[in-house]
Parts: sequence; C-alpha cells; structure tokens
Amino acid sequence: MDESGNLFAQQESNRRRSFWLVTGFIFFFAWVGFGGDIAWYLMTSGPAGGETRAQPLGPLHSTHTVPFIGIVATLLAGAICWYSWNKGADRILWSTGAREIFEASNDQEQRLINVVEEMAIAAGVPRPRIFVVPDPDPNAFATGIEPGKACIAVTEGLLARLNREELQAVVAHEMAHVRNFDTRLMTLLAAMVGAIALMSDGMGRILRYGNVSGRGGGGEGGKGKGNPLAIVILVLWLLTLIIAPIISRLLAMAVSRKREYLADATGAQFTRNPLALASALQHLDEAAQPTRTITQGAAHLCIVDPSGSQLSAHEGWLGDVFSSHPPLRLRIARLRGMGYQLAKQAGQLPAES
Repeated sequence: MDESGNLFAQQESNRRRSFWLVTGFIFFFAWVGFGGDIAWYLMTSGPAGGETRAQPLGPLHSTHTVPFIGIVATLLAGAICWYSWNKGADRILWSTGAREIFEASNDQEQRLINVVEEMAIAAGVPRPRIFVVPDPDPNAFATGIEPGKACIAVTEGLLARLNREELQAVVAHEMAHVRNFDTRLMTLLAAMVGAIALMSDGMGRILRYGNVSGRGGGGEGGKGKGNPLAIVILVLWLLTLIIAPIISRLLAMAVSRKREYLADATGAQFTRNPLALASALQHLDEAAQPTRTITQGAAHLCIVDPSGSQLSAHEGWLGDVFSSHPPLRLRIARLRGMGYQLAKQAGQLPAES
C-alpha cells in the first residue's frame, strides 16, 4: 500500500476508534447508573415471599422504582462527550498554563512560528494554533479534534534546548499526529479518563459516607435474608467503579504507544531528516526533571513521558502496562536506522570493500 493509502487507512481507523470510544464511554456510564438502580431496587423491594419490612431502614432504603441514577448518568456521559469534543483541547491547554503565540516576542518564538508553518505545508494540513507551556522540561504535544482545529504546544525548555533542525523534527512528529487524526482520539481519551476518575472517586465517597447497606428487606434489627441477585449486581457494580479508572488509563497508554512509532516515521518523512528527531529525543531523554505542568491524564499526548518515570525505559509487559510511551532508546534506534537507509540510498555511505 502506498503512503496515501496508509494515511487514509490510519485516519479511518482513528475515526472508528473515536466512535467506539464515545459509544463505550456512554455505555459505561449507563451501566454504572442503571446497575446502581437495579441493585438499589432489589435491595429495597423486600425479601422473597412477599413479606414486608416492619420498618424502613433509612432514607436511602426507600423503595426505588424510577431509575433516575441511570438516566442522570447517561445524560451526564452524553454531556461529557459533547464537552470533550468541543472544549477538550482548550481544557487540556488551560490545565498546562499554556499561552497562545500570535506574534513572536523573541527569536525563539519566531523560530517556532516559522517551523510550524513549514511543517504544516509539508504535512498538507492547516497551520495549527501555537502555544508555549511555561515549563523548563523539554516536551511537546498536539491536541484537537481535527486538523483544522489542531493546536501544537511546546515547553519553554524545548525551545531553549533544541536547535532549529531538532525543533523542526519534534514539530513534524506532532504534525504527523494531527494529520493522522491521532489528536482526536487522544484528546477524547484525555478528557474521558479524567471524567471516569472523577466519577469513580465521587461514587466512592457516596458509598463511604452515605451509609449504604447491602441488607435486603429484613425486619427490625436487620432480620431476614438479603436478595442474592442484588448482592451479585452490587459486587459487579463496585468492581466496575474500582477498575474503570485503571482500565481507562491503560487504554490511553496503549493507544499512545502504538502511535508514537508511526508519528516518528511520518515526521521523519516530512523533514527528510530522521537523525534530527533521534537527536531531539536524545536531548529529551537526558532531561532530569519531569514536565510538572502536564498531568498524568494528558501524558499520552506528549512526545515523551512527562512524568520522567523509568518504566518507559523497560521493554516487555512491564513497560507495556505501566508506561504511556515506548522506550526512547528503541525509538532512537529506529530513527537512526532510517537515517542509515536514506544515506545509503543517496550514495553518501562509503562503498563496502
């Protein structure tokens, strides 16, 4: 398949993944809501055999017949998806303290503007909005739902540390994410991972402080047997709340890892200089401090892991499970291999004896 075929296949794949991500997110909230409704109803509808309680067990144990938790949760999920689609990129940039560059105030910013314009032409996409993040650690990320609304942000540390060719290579990498619609998928993931974490934490607080009991409709003093089906549903519901933030974070990491290699290769094609990106990644790898302004919920957006975790250096299941990025040394090795092949094709290598 030629380059354009690969591009269209990647874009279509990202569109499908974005659709299923939104669908799965809404279904997850619906399960949490309606699952809670079902468990509540079964626990408050009285024991088997038609017996009635001698007295209620408290305000949270009144008979539950209208599934208002499920209705509210599903509507909330739809609202979060709409907000993530329309405002997700702005919220991510706001959370980092990024400032938009309209006119350059110094030579570094002018160089950045020039490089972004050049790489937008090379990628065949509209020029993204440009932001600078006030952080001394070198890093960069792109966000936005579509190329026409994309944003590229680099840290002050990146501008200070890289030369022009290296900066161009980093921007080309981010432009590859924009062109491939990676930014749509990863922006939605960033917003939804945060929403799931907040929802899980909030429901946990309700369970801890709301004094919700798993008792069935027994009589006074808790006599009578609980409904086994209610207990099963309640256990599944609680497990969902516990593991959902973990699974959503691992999903975001997996999506990022698979796309970094492709963005490296595509960005190197834009610049025709894979060694420049290899050199830039080497500089980023040598940085000792984490990118503190970028939260873990948006880590998968960055060109390198902003946490500075050593787990990203590990291969195998440990790195695959706990790191948002593939090992930098492997990415650098691949880029150097690309540079060798380009030099060989151009006849710049000495003939083998």
